[in-house]
Order: sequence, then structure tokens, then C-alpha cells
Amino acid sequence: MRGVGVLEFGAPDVLQVIDLPEVHAGPGEIRVRVHAASVNPTDLMLRNGSRAEALREIDPPYVPGMDIAGVIDEIGPETETDLAVDTAVIAMVVPVGNHGAYRESIVLSVDSVVRAPEGFSHAEASTLPMNGLTARQSLDQLALGSGQTIAVTGAAGAYGGYVIQIAKHE
Repeated sequence: MRGVGVLEFGAPDVLQVIDLPEVHAGPGEIRVRVHAASVNPTDLMLRNGSRAEALREIDPPYVPGMDIAGVIDEIGPETETDLAVDTAVIAMVVPVGNHGAYRESIVLSVDSVVRAPEGFSHAEASTLPMNGLTARQSLDQLALGSGQTIAVTGAAGAYGGYVIQIAKHE
């Protein structure tokens, strides 16, 4: 199976196509065929070496990626879920070593995978898990009341865009 990862830290040109072991879903797990993975600041920090200290005990390759959109292609035995094979989903990934979202398929805990929102491309849906959840949590912590004002800097990014959309909706 192919993935995109880094063997050494640096500029974007250190990213390369790498071979990864084929993965299969075990109990409580779902395998997703990845159609899109978003790029988050933490992915850039992994690539450029800002997270090198946290990875010092893990051998490369390092595969970035925290958010995916794709289609379920395998459900592990004894996995309780209302999702089925061929269901479009989004998921959050905790990228450790070579277990990041920049790959053809990924196995995740059933708790990390949810049905994708209808009417969105995989690329659009892949921006939702980390950015959307962070925006939701930020607004929950602010606990603004109706009619209050919020200033959002960096609104052109995914997180800022979601903050504006959620706040406006509420």
C-alpha cells in the first residue's frame, strides 16, 4: 500500500511516496479507503521537524495527516456500528509514526469514524473533523450569548471559517 511520508525533516520536497504494510480491520475497528486528507498545521510541523523531539523513539517513515474522508471498505469482526461497507465517512486520525492519514487505506477505532455529511465532496468533508471540532469547542468555551460579538482573525482558514459559520448560525 502506498502512503506519503517523510524519512527526513525539511521543506515540502521531503514528502515522498512510500510503501506501507497492508492493513486490515480487527475487532472494534474499521478500514477506510482514503479519498482525501486535509493538511493541518500539525502536519506541517511533523514534516519540517518541529515535532522531531516527540518522535525521537519512533523510526521513520513518518506519515502526517489527522483528518480523512473516504469510504469504508472493511469492518472488523465483532465491531458494533450502524455503518456499512461502501458508506462515505470522515474520521480523525492520531498520527503516530507511519499511522497518519496520508495513505491509501487506514484502520481506525470505530469511535473515530462517522458518516460523512451529504452533499460535500471528499475533499470538502476531510476539512471537517479537526477544524470543525476545534471551532465547536472554541465557541463552547467562549459561551457567547445571542447578540454578542466575536472577532475572528485568520477567517480565511478552515478553522476560522468554521468559527464564523457556527457562530453566525447560533
